[in-house]
Amino acid sequence: MFAWLVEYSAWLGVLYPLTIFVLVLAIIQQRGNPTKTLAWAVFVVMVPLFGILIYVVFGKNYRREKMLSRKEQSDQRQLARIISKFIAMDDYRKWPDGISKSFSDFKGIARMLTRSGYMLPTRHNSVHLLKNGKQKYEALFSAIERAKHHIHLEYYIIESDEIGNKLRELLIRKAQEGVEVRVIFDHLGSFGLNRKFIKSLLAAGVQAYPFFKIYIAFLKSNINYRNHRKIAVIDGLVGFVGGINIADHYLKGLPEIGIWRDTHVQVEGDAVCWLQSVFLLDWYFVSKQLIANTEIYFPPHDITQTCIVQIAASGPDSDWATIMQTYFAAINQAKDHLYIATPYFIPNEALLTALQAAALRGVDVRLLMSARSDSSITQWASMSYVSDMLDCGVKVFLYEKGFSHSKLLMADGEFCSVGTANMDVRSFEHNFEVNAIIYNGDFTQILEKEFLRDLGNSRQLSIVEWKKRSRFEQLMENLSRLLAPLL
Repeated sequence: MFAWLVEYSAWLGVLYPLTIFVLVLAIIQQRGNPTKTLAWAVFVVMVPLFGILIYVVFGKNYRREKMLSRKEQSDQRQLARIISKFIAMDDYRKWPDGISKSFSDFKGIARMLTRSGYMLPTRHNSVHLLKNGKQKYEALFSAIERAKHHIHLEYYIIESDEIGNKLRELLIRKAQEGVEVRVIFDHLGSFGLNRKFIKSLLAAGVQAYPFFKIYIAFLKSNINYRNHRKIAVIDGLVGFVGGINIADHYLKGLPEIGIWRDTHVQVEGDAVCWLQSVFLLDWYFVSKQLIANTEIYFPPHDITQTCIVQIAASGPDSDWATIMQTYFAAINQAKDHLYIATPYFIPNEALLTALQAAALRGVDVRLLMSARSDSSITQWASMSYVSDMLDCGVKVFLYEKGFSHSKLLMADGEFCSVGTANMDVRSFEHNFEVNAIIYNGDFTQILEKEFLRDLGNSRQLSIVEWKKRSRFEQLMENLSRLLAPLL
């Protein structure tokens, strides 16, 4: 028996290095981002066995091409049909130059998004800021109560807690009244959602589907591609988008990190049609049901005021990283000030360089992160970029009143983005995200006032203070940064 073990060990000593060698070659052959490729190669070599398993589940793209190519093809067919309706309705290229200073200043971004994301800017909108979970749920539930034809909900997290069950009961009642109710939930984000919750919805006539269903979580590579969107569309007239999911902690916070600070927007007008289109494209992917009646699901509205809004949707099925490109373009275009709030700050090299260049050319760049986080390793990785920011003059603030989960970018008091995408690699490359891009000075300045109010509940970091952090903190930051491209 001892001889057999010796022989087995000898074979293992040959096969394991060979496996590592072949796997590293396969990683290189994918020709992805060089930093990410190197990170995966180092991880596989440095973490025996476990590194191989993690790469097979999270890093390999062979299932991505198969699953997401189908989604992309169906999306393109439906989007072509939807776009034809909107171009006939209002062509932004024919808008007068004086329609909006905000739009004139950032029109290049609108053109870029139209070409890369196929989403047109819309003119007639009313946008209302929802500053926390309480305001968002009150507005959402009120809109659902008034629904007459359909309710479309798409969330990364739906929990079967107090607020989740309140929503469930409301949806059941509306379905019983004859309102069409459709729900998409991410299967991993809502993994704790119990079967009784879903069965009660289905029994009442609500249509509910998981996005990328995970049967055995750690043996499915599509676990890496999550639907992080938070969309609600009511009767095609009222839309909601932002960072707030359906869970109690968006109202009550969490004991270990305090209150949950988040931001959402309610939109009425032309832009709702584009939120609707994003939902219906995802609905077709999960249900294979084609919703083709544009008159019912894209109804006329009575909004006449001018507030230019453009919906930007991105994901691993997109040809272009539209939301990341929007951030990049806005950072480069800012002339006076740039305010950013993100719970996770793991920028790619392009955004890191753009932020440094903006600060160095004299733009007042302020970055708000959270002093406490719901993810330790992501927090360490985010903190590893603080020195890069401070050294070039970016003002870095840590929110201390609780957990800051808002995903915001504001430029020059004229342009802003509110949505679901964090400023991190995962949001740019792996998640399905959606942001509202708003070209309006009045709304942007309201958002900036709230941002500055949050800075009042934050601690500004100085270079001197930052250099005094412990060696342990520096070590954890450096180790986490090595994994940053993989997070």
